[in-house]
Amino acid sequence: MQYDPENIFAKILKGDIPSFKVYEDEETYCFMDIMPRSDGHCLVIPKTPCRNILDASPEQLAACMTTVTKVANACMRAFEADGISLQQFSEAAGGQEVFHLHFHIHPRHERVSMRPAGKMGDMDVIKAQAEAIAAALET
Repeated sequence: MQYDPENIFAKILKGDIPSFKVYEDEETYCFMDIMPRSDGHCLVIPKTPCRNILDASPEQLAACMTTVTKVANACMRAFEADGISLQQFSEAAGGQEVFHLHFHIHPRHERVSMRPAGKMGDMDVIKAQAEAIAAALET
């Protein structure tokens, strides 16, 4: 399968679709999921074309994991979380819906289940959560 440069995450990277940015560096971009399964649910993507982990270069994976670690620690602080769930889906049979490599970061609390997938979140709440994570990145 080939990379589709018109996928929704590629459009976010180009600025064609808005997003709630949490963090950005030369190689990666982190933004909020608009259908959050947990408070603070955000995504880390490489800025370069890549369908998923099956075709990712070692450099893309290293850059993403560096950002995942940084943002996950900020999420722990911002949400006083007890832990983090990290998800990555590859290909449709593996649960992937957007075919640009991405990692889901879910701040988690003891005895609190993740919400069902596919439900649009409150944009004001999501924006405030993005700001909380960004602020925690500065500490």
